[in-house]
Amino acid sequence: MDSSSLLARAVDATLDRSVVLGYTSIGSGVRRKFWPADPAPGSLVGKRVLVTGATSGIGEAMARSFLDLGATVHLLGRNPDKVADYARDLRLEVPNADIVEEVCDLSDLDAVRAFSTDLAGRVDALHGLVHNAGVMPPERVESAQGHEMALAAHVLGPHLMTHLLRERLTAGPGSVVWMSSGGMYGSGLRTRDDADIEYRRGEYKGVQAYARTKRMQVVLADAWATELAGTGVKVESMHPGWVRTPGVTESLPTFNKVLGKVLREPEDGADTAVWLVATRPTSEHQHFWHDRAQRPTTFGWQRQQDPDLRARLLEYVATVTATPRLR
Repeated sequence: MDSSSLLARAVDATLDRSVVLGYTSIGSGVRRKFWPADPAPGSLVGKRVLVTGATSGIGEAMARSFLDLGATVHLLGRNPDKVADYARDLRLEVPNADIVEEVCDLSDLDAVRAFSTDLAGRVDALHGLVHNAGVMPPERVESAQGHEMALAAHVLGPHLMTHLLRERLTAGPGSVVWMSSGGMYGSGLRTRDDADIEYRRGEYKGVQAYARTKRMQVVLADAWATELAGTGVKVESMHPGWVRTPGVTESLPTFNKVLGKVLREPEDGADTAVWLVATRPTSEHQHFWHDRAQRPTTFGWQRQQDPDLRARLLEYVATVTATPRLR
């Protein structure tokens, strides 16, 4: 390895461990000088990508980036009017844009089953699936099936969708990307029983519940990567850094006020997900990425994930979604 590569790795590691520098626009601005090459123009022509949570923030930026690379983009959101409005805007902005409007509430497992079955009947192959939809309710509320909302929207619904679209992803072969969060570093799984998993014990804190489900996404993505090894399907999770989105503005107003000037733009937060789908780089256990590089899933002083808690989570997810248990 030459001296310039060693220097780049040292700078990258320093940014990552500093957190504030690495997660803001400062980090991506520096890394952009030495990170892997952009996807080739037209690299997704003839490819089909589904983006959940596509009508706001990072999802909007991601959809536009996929279109710019030539993909057919399926815009999925809960609100049909928002989906239609953004699809109209994109068709005006991007010549010959191939956009498919999709509506589904990821927290509703019955809706996920209906949508995924319908989509599988309409497409032969899926080359990208980005689980980007997110929620951060301030109080504990439940989904249509009685699950805590962040758990349902971030974990149960996306897992079920991946299972139901497995054959179409294999036909691609496709890439599955779970949009996690750097906040997951501050949370363990705490999955010793159903009450823990569903946040029925103790005081409910929306930010904490969000972070814990983002940790769960990292575990689930790694399990799916193992499950689909040898099929050609790649599965990764990632965090986008600290991004200026409506969710941050509304749910974390103090955070937004303090760091607003250095927050990343949505296009910056979307970059790694788009890059992963378009370039399909080699990925190793535990398949967690940020700024086009794999990252550890724990800080140096943190203990590694308890295998019993991991197994408990995978068992619970399989049971409530009526799907085979992942390893």
